[in-house]
Amino acid sequence: MKKKRRGVPAPRLAYAPRDGHGESRMAVHKSAQRDLTMSRRASRIQRLGRAVGEGFLFLVTSLSMLAVLFIFYYIARDAWPFIRQQGLAEFFGSGEWYPSSEEQPSYGAQAIFFGSAMVTLGSVVVAVPLGIAAAVCLSDVLPFVVRQYVKPVIEILAAIPSVAFGFFALVVFAPILQEQGGPLLALLCWIVFLPVALLGALVLGDVLADRVPGKNRGTRRTVLTSIFGVAGLGLLAWAGSALSGLEVTSGTNALNVSFILGMMALPTIVSVAEDALQATGRELREGSYALGATRAETLCRTIIPAAMSGIVAAVILGIMRVIGETMVVWMASGNTAKIPAPWYDFLEPVRTITASIAGDMGEAARGTMRFHVLFTLALALLVISFVMNLLSQWVVNRQRRKLSGS
Repeated sequence: MKKKRRGVPAPRLAYAPRDGHGESRMAVHKSAQRDLTMSRRASRIQRLGRAVGEGFLFLVTSLSMLAVLFIFYYIARDAWPFIRQQGLAEFFGSGEWYPSSEEQPSYGAQAIFFGSAMVTLGSVVVAVPLGIAAAVCLSDVLPFVVRQYVKPVIEILAAIPSVAFGFFALVVFAPILQEQGGPLLALLCWIVFLPVALLGALVLGDVLADRVPGKNRGTRRTVLTSIFGVAGLGLLAWAGSALSGLEVTSGTNALNVSFILGMMALPTIVSVAEDALQATGRELREGSYALGATRAETLCRTIIPAAMSGIVAAVILGIMRVIGETMVVWMASGNTAKIPAPWYDFLEPVRTITASIAGDMGEAARGTMRFHVLFTLALALLVISFVMNLLSQWVVNRQRRKLSGS
């Protein structure tokens, strides 16, 4: 019987289709190659569109810088006649502010600058301890569910118009401060510094628990926290009793404005500082806990130093919010252009830069020295705000280089 020879099958080409859809796949591949090859006209249109888009975005980005330069030029142009004719010696060295006098006008703005500095310092004392304590609590102490409800309530304060704050300070807070000055000051002292005292007692008790000899760390921490808490409460009680005996002659004073401005700056400080604390990341906290650190040690030695640039930026932004405020200080500061006697008395009326500009600009005739001296005040305020902005950027960049080790 004759055997059949098996023929060797022809080799299958790599590009040969293995199924019925091979030809369609090759057609799609060739079509994609044709689409990737652009004609000269399409390439020119694409480059032109890219150039137009980049130019438009650059123009939009530059508008803020151009607006700042224009404001600088406009204010400096109207301030220059006063600087050229009167100089700056009386402006910075004298406290006599009588620009509307027809016989002998005086342009000494020393008391105005002092009033602005006094109000800013008072608001910082109110806002910074509360703001940082609230940011730490929202970031690392309170449960997430509570934080979701508390933070929006704090940020709602930023949406309240400044004229509403000023109306409250003039109509509600000033009469209460004048009639019940001492007890109200004691109550404000407790409201502002009680959270700081309790948080400080918890942190100090947790940090110092490892340095005190003993077997049970929880007992040591409880005892130390109780000691520091009682000491803080005693200090607050002493300060409250001292403040309760004070008499307030006028409700429109530096203290009124400082407290209201502190409340206005609080949302900015809390929001920015809390975002900076959250931006440190969960890994940094877990690494600290893995090395045996407690929550207080992690906060004081790891999280807060890592977020210090953001916290400082939050404080500077809050100060800039206070410096540029107009309505509250105009309505509730008393508008007296003199340095208080004694100089640290917050119960005396003061006058600030923004209140002077807002109160006198409507009565100053264009082209007069009174008109130009108000623009000199505006130029000084703009320079102060610009320096504060540069300072915040410098602090952020310095802390960033420090953390990166460069």
